[in-house]
Amino acid sequence: MNVKLGYGKTFLELQLAEGMEVVLPKELPAAGPGEIERSLNNPIGKSLGEFQGCRSASILVSDITRPSPTHLMLPPLINVLKDIGILDFMVVFALGTHRRMSIDEEKFLLKSSAILPHIQHNPEACVPLGCTKRGTPVEILDRVASSDLIVATGNIEYHYYAGYSGGAKAVLPGVSSERSVIKNHELMRDPGAITGRLDSPVRQDMEDAAEIAGLDFILNVVQNSKKDTVQSVAGDFIQAHRAGAATVDAMYRRAVNPAEIVVTCAGGSPKDLNLFQAQKALDNAKHAVLPGGTIILVAECCEGLGNKVFERWARQATSAEDCWERFGREYEFGGHKAAFLARESMKHQLILVSSLPANVARMCFLQPARTLAEALDLARERQGKDARILVMPYGNLTLATPK
Repeated sequence: MNVKLGYGKTFLELQLAEGMEVVLPKELPAAGPGEIERSLNNPIGKSLGEFQGCRSASILVSDITRPSPTHLMLPPLINVLKDIGILDFMVVFALGTHRRMSIDEEKFLLKSSAILPHIQHNPEACVPLGCTKRGTPVEILDRVASSDLIVATGNIEYHYYAGYSGGAKAVLPGVSSERSVIKNHELMRDPGAITGRLDSPVRQDMEDAAEIAGLDFILNVVQNSKKDTVQSVAGDFIQAHRAGAATVDAMYRRAVNPAEIVVTCAGGSPKDLNLFQAQKALDNAKHAVLPGGTIILVAECCEGLGNKVFERWARQATSAEDCWERFGREYEFGGHKAAFLARESMKHQLILVSSLPANVARMCFLQPARTLAEALDLARERQGKDARILVMPYGNLTLATPK
């Protein structure tokens, strides 16, 4: 049989042979109608009813770079807020340090809720509220800080240094100052800041900041690869988040016997538009390969590298060791992706099947291959013709962990 691997808007076919094992998620189907309402009526750890008497609320929502179904979450959430007497509310796009969105992008995300009052986060309009245990300044948007009630929405999936998205992440980095974001993101240099860890120091710092900022309630969803909502969780920003994270694990955390060769796929467009995004599939696969083994990343990267700082760090590095050592003494967002690739290239052979120029792939510590067959030949040349091969068709979602 053949396995299809997303590649841009098309796919590459891999013919399975002896010694190959396919690692698939165990996805849940879409939840029935009323799932978001169900979660609001059955909250975990905290109920919105506890905030009766509050006058104003800020509702934090994701920006255009996230798949969160804001337009589905807002109507039932607003209904509950009105039921407890809150009529003064503001929808706040939690941009973090991302670019501002266009009016059309706002309308696309809000749809029928576009009539609600809404603003975009401004990192320069933040007020100081204290510091986390790790020394991160807690500086959040003034409009949010002045609200009686803060509610965060979002989606929960794996995140390569915060462990999981969702929950407190809507506050930091979502509505925080650039200074706060940079200090928090510096923690990604900690060895514990990896995918699928709830005790990631980055996430713990985010949750500490959310506590100081006064995050009162969350409404988060878990989606499958078709972007169907399979579960909605609401309530306390830690307890409800953990319930959603457990569902993510049930679907996408797969225990494997590490192999000499792993083929992982970024998922096709838009997940593989650039290497900056596609690197996530490689990160999810790194624990499925034996020390000194080979990881083959399938990602078209039709838009190139996708981040100017990432490109500059890769271009300036004299070697993988040089890039990783730089990250140990200097933090710059974007440079971290170059450093992570450099680190993995020192442990494993990394092969990239893409449309990137060969010299650009090599600059990013990756061995280029134009076809999957060429990549497999290169891998077998190093690992042996009888090497075991794991194939991760949904590498952008699936987290492989060693048995």
